Amino acid sequence: MPVPQPDSEDDQPLGEDACNVIDSITQLGSQWRLVVLYDLQQGEKRFNELKRSTGASSRTLSRVVDDLQELGYVSRRLEEDSPVATYYSLTAKGESLCPVFDELEEWSKEWGGE
Repeated sequence: MPVPQPDSEDDQPLGEDACNVIDSITQLGSQWRLVVLYDLQQGEKRFNELKRSTGASSRTLSRVVDDLQELGYVSRRLEEDSPVATYYSLTAKGESLCPVFDELEEWSKEWGGE
């Protein structure tokens, strides 16, 4: 990611640490990605369970879980029984976000109402 340049002489360019944070937020930044990741903290869910619990449309949810799977945050498991069932769960990479969600929740409790 290119480092944003300063607007004036007094501004300093963002450092590499800030760029890493911005890259992470960009990767996770959509509302629906965050909702799905947060919801899957509760454990593996079938597509329709995830649809009900998140309130996402089928089209949106399908796109989001595909994106999250491609990024390595979510895994998909197919059960070939009749009817075919698709299950989604967090990968180790996805589970590593759980403490981040916990911290954001605590921050929101303290500062979110302002």
